[in-house]
Amino acid sequence: MPDAKLAVREDGTSLIITAGDVEIARYVHRPDAPRAESPKPYIHPIRSLSGAPMSVYRPWDHRWHKGLQMTWAHLSGQNFWGGPTFSAERGYHWEDNLGHIGHIGFTELSSDGRQVVAEESLRWVSAQGEHWITERRRQVFHGVDTARGLWALDFTTKLRNVRGDTLDFGSPTTHGRPMAGYAGYFWRGPRSWTGGTIIGADGMGGEEMMGAEAAWLAMAGQHDELDGGGTVLAIAGHSSASVPIKWFVRNEAFAVISPSPSFDEEIALAPGDTLELAHRYVFIDHVCDRAELEELGAEFAL
Repeated sequence: MPDAKLAVREDGTSLIITAGDVEIARYVHRPDAPRAESPKPYIHPIRSLSGAPMSVYRPWDHRWHKGLQMTWAHLSGQNFWGGPTFSAERGYHWEDNLGHIGHIGFTELSSDGRQVVAEESLRWVSAQGEHWITERRRQVFHGVDTARGLWALDFTTKLRNVRGDTLDFGSPTTHGRPMAGYAGYFWRGPRSWTGGTIIGADGMGGEEMMGAEAAWLAMAGQHDELDGGGTVLAIAGHSSASVPIKWFVRNEAFAVISPSPSFDEEIALAPGDTLELAHRYVFIDHVCDRAELEELGAEFAL
């Protein structure tokens, strides 16, 4: 069976990426979201090559979780994540500090059947309307393999500090909440994936992956309505900061994966400097065991 060709179309607010006749991803670059959710671009729905759901949108427990998105919970006192902000003194509480990430325009949008490339400029704006970050984001949808039932997404970004003062990138953990390194590129899985299996590189897995360093991490879960399940393989990739990427991952009370660039240590970005990140996610149309994931982890390494 030949591999399905990748294509893209734009409807004014979203990019719709298809593999053959299946919509595998929708990148919403002009979101319609309330300020409480810190509006920002996101990818949802995400689907496997068979059309099975592999993301969730505005779950009741965290309305600001939307599929797969780049964001930050603690950035020099601002919250680009959405929802309440954590502090050691007050716990989670609402503040007037909710920023947003705005799409400026695409600098490249192309497809040759084998891959779809979307490169864009974005602006991170504080709750007070101050332009803090100019972002250059590049997303490449590729690797469609019908025989193995998988496709891949490469995400790279350059975050340039235009604030005029140092930017401190942190997380709830850097502000006093253990094992809550919400930061960076964040995937929220379907509700049915709660309790899914977590497998990591180098023989690791399960709860020990929270806060761990590893080249890759995967979660396998079962679908509602449809028979069978799927696997999301995340490649940690690279950060230009000296702080190591550590995994934020949970399968209870819901499924999440994030290669956190500032899990438990802040990144200080000087004025005019740029933070560069590169990650890869692979969406697989079946439940993978460790042996298969070891092979895929090596094949898709960054």
